[in-house]
Amino acid sequence: MSQRDGFGSGFLAGVLVGGLIGGVIGTLVAAGRNKDSDETQQPLLNSSRSEAKALKKKKSQLQANEESIELARRSLEDKIAQLNTAIDDVRQQLGTVNGNPLDLERQRSLDS
Repeated sequence: MSQRDGFGSGFLAGVLVGGLIGGVIGTLVAAGRNKDSDETQQPLLNSSRSEAKALKKKKSQLQANEESIELARRSLEDKIAQLNTAIDDVRQQLGTVNGNPLDLERQRSLDS
């Protein structure tokens, strides 16, 4: 019976001591990481106006690129439409030269 009583109090003491040690180690690690992140964020906080201008310039370049891509897409769509029209014209010309099968069938049905 005395061993069971000792187990409970030892368990509680271990939980408390382990919690304290873990808390101290966690606090030290978090403080170290916080210092590192402060050092990396400091240049961002002290950024100069030239960097802000460079960012604005990049944005305007991206917008110009997007606009040029849109213009190229529209131009390609127009060219595709022109090609489709030309293909349709050639089909019609070849159909009248070789005799359009649909027209021949219509004439046969009318003759019958």
